[in-house]
Amino acid sequence: MTETELVSIPGHWDFDYTYFAGEAASRFFAELRDKRVMGATCPQCRRVLVPARSFCDACFQRTTDWVPVGPEGTLETFTIITAAFPGLPEPPIVMAYVTLDGADTALVNLVMDMDLSDIGAAAAALQRQPRVRVRYVPQPQGRITDFAFVLA
Repeated sequence: MTETELVSIPGHWDFDYTYFAGEAASRFFAELRDKRVMGATCPQCRRVLVPARSFCDACFQRTTDWVPVGPEGTLETFTIITAAFPGLPEPPIVMAYVTLDGADTALVNLVMDMDLSDIGAAAAALQRQPRVRVRYVPQPQGRITDFAFVLA
């Protein structure tokens, strides 16, 4: 076998951008600013989609009605992050998918106020799929970071 020279290509990304959320996500974020988690309902399969979206991901119908969900739900799955990532709180942190009461799909966000001094014990507690509650920041801005989950 011949030895292949490894290629290294330097690069740098540093750019501004504007995220266009679209109709459904814009309303979803506006509702968060008002301290409400809302789901969009599919008129065909009747699933409540959270985060809300314009089209059902199961039957491809345009969503119609909006309904409030939560404020509690069930933690479905999680990860405990122990390495630092830009834009996230200092580790360790818990990121989880939660199905809020009244929703048919899960929503991802942080789980706050957990004792993470023993990662194994924290993981064991979360594996029992505990109930969680939405907790809003004092001054929501219409962003996914307007809330986190806490154990109920």
